[in-house]
Amino acid sequence: MASFSHSLTTPPPSLSLHTHNNRLLSATSLIPNLIKPAAFSANLHLSHRRRGFTIKATAAPSVKKPTGDERVQQVHSAEEFDEALKKAKSKLVVVEFAASHSAQSSRMYPFMVTLSKTCNDVEFILVMGDESEQTKELCNREKIEKVPHFSFYKNMEKIHEEEGIGPDQLEGDVLYYGDNHSGVVQLHSREDVEKLIQEHKEDHKLIVLDVGLKHCGPCVKVYPTVIKLSKKMDTAVFARMNGDENESCMQFLKDMDVVEVPTFLFIRDGEIKGRYVGSGKGELIGEILRYQGVRVTY
Repeated sequence: MASFSHSLTTPPPSLSLHTHNNRLLSATSLIPNLIKPAAFSANLHLSHRRRGFTIKATAAPSVKKPTGDERVQQVHSAEEFDEALKKAKSKLVVVEFAASHSAQSSRMYPFMVTLSKTCNDVEFILVMGDESEQTKELCNREKIEKVPHFSFYKNMEKIHEEEGIGPDQLEGDVLYYGDNHSGVVQLHSREDVEKLIQEHKEDHKLIVLDVGLKHCGPCVKVYPTVIKLSKKMDTAVFARMNGDENESCMQFLKDMDVVEVPTFLFIRDGEIKGRYVGSGKGELIGEILRYQGVRVTY
């Protein structure tokens, strides 16, 4: 059992981090490149001709915005787009770049509408790439080559993007990058961790600390489960830290000897009682119950 204090053994400077699928992430280059644009699908009828999109007429069904849905803002130009990002400030902004002839765009849009009604601290934007020359130019500027394409922004900067995803992946991404609407405490430094521990020394609650990386697929996958557990288990405190957020967080990972993510640290009374490495939902629940004193058999 390792104490949370400075008595922990510090791992060697050459520490490297791994995601749970054993993909190596160098400690000096922890943020992988954003998803590279995939080859343009022929059935989208959107193609690059020199620098611009080519808009082609089609009889396919269009993406229709539900009547009275004010939570998803449709923008029609780069100026409107930039103004919406600026107005959102530090809030997460989720943008769906769609096309009127894309059946997948039509299927995904209702799920984004549903998310917009439950995630009030997240702003949602729709851009129809083939609506006009202005939206075509916006898609070119944002390097959108395939639709539906989802881009995530904070403080006017793109922090993540996905294409070819389904509803579950979209929900997971929104929950993971929009962290203010959950019951999970967001930690941004070692000092935040120590403060949280002090707050729960008297009630002796188990702290479940989810340690991950910003662009870690397994971390995103398991996070909706963490949120659900935080709302159902009032006898435990759930918290999260992204190791690649800043130097303080990265040093914390090194001090805790975290070499693979996601890693869940189970802390009580200032001591690390154990840890679980992985993204298995059932296994995580079992480990939490075990450290809560509930006998679990597999």
